[in-house]
Amino acid sequence: MWGTPVVADGVLFVSSFEVHALDIATGQRRFKTRDVAWATAVADGRVHAADGPNLHTLDAAGGAERWRSALDGWIYSLDAADGVVCAGTRGGGVQVLSAADGTELWRAGDAQQDYETPQSGPALVGGSVHYYGGGLLRAADLRTGRIRWTVPVGEDVPARPVEREGTLYVTAGTRVLALDAATGREHWRFEAPVVLFTPPALDPPAAGPAGGTRTAPGVYVADYLGTLYALDATSGRPRWRGRTASRQGAEPVVVADGSVLLASGDTVFAFDTAGGRELWRYAARGEVVGSPAVSGGLVHIGSRDRSLHTVDLATGRLRWELGTKGEITGSPVAADGRVFVGSKDRCVYALDSVYGTAIPDEQR
Repeated sequence: MWGTPVVADGVLFVSSFEVHALDIATGQRRFKTRDVAWATAVADGRVHAADGPNLHTLDAAGGAERWRSALDGWIYSLDAADGVVCAGTRGGGVQVLSAADGTELWRAGDAQQDYETPQSGPALVGGSVHYYGGGLLRAADLRTGRIRWTVPVGEDVPARPVEREGTLYVTAGTRVLALDAATGREHWRFEAPVVLFTPPALDPPAAGPAGGTRTAPGVYVADYLGTLYALDATSGRPRWRGRTASRQGAEPVVVADGSVLLASGDTVFAFDTAGGRELWRYAARGEVVGSPAVSGGLVHIGSRDRSLHTVDLATGRLRWELGTKGEITGSPVAADGRVFVGSKDRCVYALDSVYGTAIPDEQR
């Protein structure tokens, strides 16, 4: 079974026990890891993969092993950026290593949570390591581990922070917080009636009608009942709410070209970012898997009905559909005029995003 693909430097990385590196132009496999990978991160020309407590790093171009290290605990989350790799280990551990050679830079043991998930694990955001534990969100120096600030966020399972122009946006329990990324000072908070399930999603600062007045960016979050909240990123003031349906997953809202998309159950809902008017809804024949992928005016939707559905972003009308022999696994990924998706039929599909036709000579 394949996870959500990652595209970097002309290579498609997909996980199915091992990590497979496929050329996005031909589908030819460049290499695969020889160890099982339960957690992966791809950044700066390196593939980091963890098998339980063991972490190893490969060259992303050719697959040559660069280094490996045994960490103190089962690795449940990995993140990599700015020359470091950060691992979350079961029981509240955080270990940060040099991405170049695996040298340990620092570690911490105060990241205990009731639920340890990849979405709530330590994250490299805005040049700092952010991690939760004991009801606190901490921001630590990438290379020294020095704590820059801590903010109480409560014991509810939090989501990965998002940073934009010096502001850190966080969802935890029923709250959305906007914090100064350098100091942790709170700019604003929004309190929802029920628990929020998604990390914040932001639209570009220049979002607004073509040729019209530029509007402040929006922050979009959704709760488990399927209520979509649009907040002003500067003040936290609610702009509008959209109603969808109850949802089980924590996949984020998707914002693209003046539309905001949310998958709930078997349906994808599209709303206008400016006023919250529902633009369309598209129902598949099974539960939507992961988040839709948006590119070139098209929305690609994976479903447990064993199909990849592609609809028009403006209208929600079906453009094409690919049926597979198994349930879609992970979110689709669109890049370079193509869409990539994995299926439980043990295949990875690379398709022309406009026509849905197969790419010649692909290796599945």
